[in-house]
Amino acid sequence: MGIGSGLLNFIGAVVRWLYGTIWRSIAGRDKFTFNEYLNGPKDGDAIFDTMEHEFVNKIVGMITLMLLCFTIIKLGL
Repeated sequence: MGIGSGLLNFIGAVVRWLYGTIWRSIAGRDKFTFNEYLNGPKDGDAIFDTMEHEFVNKIVGMITLMLLCFTIIKLGL
């Protein structure tokens, strides 16, 4: 795992954690910890859950960075 891959994983986990925390607060459900968004659930399958969460985090991180870059370019900042 390179620096870019780890950065995308972290950015994706932050976005998912923020969205999940806000949504679960409104819905009145139990919240997950940031570590669970980053590395998968504590009691899950170690290999499968870690790979699945990393993949989703990287996809969300890429989308977030692309939207951020697109917004910066369009606003001319």
